[in-house]
Amino acid sequence: MKVRSGTTLGVAGSASCWGAAMDVDLGLVVAGALVGFVVGLTGMGGGALMTPILVLLFNVPPLTAVSSDLVASLAMKPVGGAVHARRGTVHTSLVKWLVIGSVPAAFLGVFALRWLGDGRDLEGMVKLLLGGALVLASTTMIVKQYLTMRDRARAAALGVPSVDDGPLHIRPGPTVALGVVGGLVVGMTSVGSGSLIIIGLILMYPMLKPNAMVGTDLVQAIPLVASAALAHVLFGDFSLALTTSLLVGALPAVYLGARVSSAAPAGIIRRVLVFVLLASGMKLLGVPNEVLGVALLVAAPLAPLGWMWLRASHGLPARGPRRTRLPTTVHAAGG
Repeated sequence: MKVRSGTTLGVAGSASCWGAAMDVDLGLVVAGALVGFVVGLTGMGGGALMTPILVLLFNVPPLTAVSSDLVASLAMKPVGGAVHARRGTVHTSLVKWLVIGSVPAAFLGVFALRWLGDGRDLEGMVKLLLGGALVLASTTMIVKQYLTMRDRARAAALGVPSVDDGPLHIRPGPTVALGVVGGLVVGMTSVGSGSLIIIGLILMYPMLKPNAMVGTDLVQAIPLVASAALAHVLFGDFSLALTTSLLVGALPAVYLGARVSSAAPAGIIRRVLVFVLLASGMKLLGVPNEVLGVALLVAAPLAPLGWMWLRASHGLPARGPRRTRLPTTVHAAGG
């Protein structure tokens, strides 16, 4: 195995990529490790972070980035999912209904991507789709956190717990629909197996405990990503050289992230993730560097101040009280 420290891989053609399968790039190893840790820690960030990193920093063609990222995710998800399965933080009923919708939709998403065009037009379309998905994911995360803060403030005012410890009632129809939407987006952009679906779960099942949310999302993503990855491999966009470098860093990192996910400051990770997703999405949508730089410089100090104002307006302290850790065992409805 050869190791090199260049910042790009020769991924322009599939044949050359297969031939250079064991040529490991240190930059990609580091990128894989960073994204792998976030995936294991939060269940999010695989396609939402990795694909923009490959496109923007390593100059990988968008279609190759999507395909290789999906195959890398297929190897990462079971590692994190196995850790949560052993801890009992996987809701099997939710996994079942999500998979029913997401697996066929992910495969069809790849076909839909091919029907949109070819060559430069197709790659431009992928960038737009990916950018839109990232902006949607980051915006939805902000909205979700606001709704959670509002519910917590109402619960505090009433003197009741802010987390519902009652039984989780599964809604098959909306859950399958969430799987279909997430599957289509994953097949077309590689984004959604974590970022979009876990946000949908949070909005649909707010009583689901955080560690169970991560574990359930990691496990349901395995067949979803497998379906999309298979379709992309069949179409010839997959780069084995690229994926090998990513996995060298990602596999141990995703295991470590999953191990500490129940104790790590997930709130800080979410804030960083929102910032990175929004910046990457705006860049992929063609926002000029100057405009993007000014926007991020303004948002960096103002966003925390704005959030503090929102908390104060709802009667909450600047920092939320440290909550007692919830039990890790989740019982599926009817199980």
